[in-house]
Amino acid sequence: MLAIAIPVVLLFPHISAAASGSFREPEAAAALLADADSGTILYSYNGDSAQQPYDLVKVMTLLLLVTACETGAIDPDEKIVMTESAYFDITAMSTTQNILPGEEMTVLDLMYSAYIGGANEACNLLAQRLSGSVSKFVESMNARAKELGCLNTNFTNTHGQYSFRQRTTAMDQFIIFREAMSRPLFAEISGTYRYSTESNDTSARRNLVSSNALLDPRSKYYYRQCTSGMPSPVFEVGYTEIAEADGGYSFVSFAESEGLSFISVILGSYAVILEDESVEMRNLTETVRLFEWGFSNYSHRTVLSSANPVARAPVTHGAGADFVNLRPEYSITLLLENGVSAEDFEQSITIYSVESGDDLYAPVSAGDVLGEITLTLGDNQYGPVLLVANTNVGLNRLQYVRVQISDLLAARITRFVIWILVMLVLGYAALVVRYNVLRRKRLRKISEARARLSTERRSLDRDIWSGIKENESEITGLGSGVKPRDRR
Repeated sequence: MLAIAIPVVLLFPHISAAASGSFREPEAAAALLADADSGTILYSYNGDSAQQPYDLVKVMTLLLLVTACETGAIDPDEKIVMTESAYFDITAMSTTQNILPGEEMTVLDLMYSAYIGGANEACNLLAQRLSGSVSKFVESMNARAKELGCLNTNFTNTHGQYSFRQRTTAMDQFIIFREAMSRPLFAEISGTYRYSTESNDTSARRNLVSSNALLDPRSKYYYRQCTSGMPSPVFEVGYTEIAEADGGYSFVSFAESEGLSFISVILGSYAVILEDESVEMRNLTETVRLFEWGFSNYSHRTVLSSANPVARAPVTHGAGADFVNLRPEYSITLLLENGVSAEDFEQSITIYSVESGDDLYAPVSAGDVLGEITLTLGDNQYGPVLLVANTNVGLNRLQYVRVQISDLLAARITRFVIWILVMLVLGYAALVVRYNVLRRKRLRKISEARARLSTERRSLDRDIWSGIKENESEITGLGSGVKPRDRR
């Protein structure tokens, strides 16, 4: 056992997302605890090591069936007749409900019989009904596993009976179970402890009891927080010799408490004989221990609140404010170890206007996207989250107009236009002055000409009158020979 254990430890060391020293190494070949909501891995031990899934195969089988019920490909109330071919790969060591050929049962009763009662023949019958044959159904199982990102899982049958080529990992089983738990019908079936099938003319009532002892209040394994799960093998006592020799006790389950919801996976655990000769199932006890460790060491905390401003952005021409507070567009709440606080996260803030070197001009409205923030803790990064204005910032119109005028006057093109206008005004003024000077000269010449003409006219008038008088004197001197009429 040491020769086998040492290489396994070297190949598959702890990869816990938490402080691995705070959790004792599980008594199993592989173990995993994860947050059901976010998918965050809180603890992983050999999470990618290949293990025999046994009855955990039924999780994928039921996932395909409930999905078919949701899409209408199959009706839960449809009645199916048991066939002999459904027993083609069922060995003497397989768990069954001894559903005989010719019995008629509903799809829903068959699903409960398969999951709770461990009826391998019910798995095959449902596979034949949905896909036409078991082999085609198994192909669908593997295809769905790949779609979910399960790269280390391979199915060879519908029920989990030992097969050399069949394998899964704790990580893959978590992915499959988490997807299955998102289906209400699966959650209902896997969380049921007791169920009775319908009786009819061909089939008697079957009272089914789940082997998930964590659901049983009378069991020493009862765990109130657990609401769903699938143990493997499905019976505590009636386990197969192969499973016991191979360490084949496994368990995948779901538990929730005080707002936390976890999925636990235990693969390759054992049944232990205690001093009082009672049997203790380590797959169940280790599951409870994982859940208790998770609930004790983790809690949800808000590391970024949309109600709290985290930065300021400068605002130009703001009325009564030269900046605006920025807050995250939405909050970030994470599942963290109790020792980790929001202050442990490194914040990287980008303000778009500051980064580009451009001014952010008012007005600014509350909710305007002005930046972004990213949180970093170790190798994990969260975001970016947009930063928005927390309040409105109005426009200072007087300052805006003054600055606009100042900017306008400071512009080169403005100075050039003003210079041109000044030159035009000066040119126009020079023309006006020149016009007025020339006009005054012209008016002066006209005045001088008028004065000269007036002088010349007065001189001429004097000469005329002088001549007239002289003529009158001469006429007067002619004597009486001139008649008065003639004189006139």
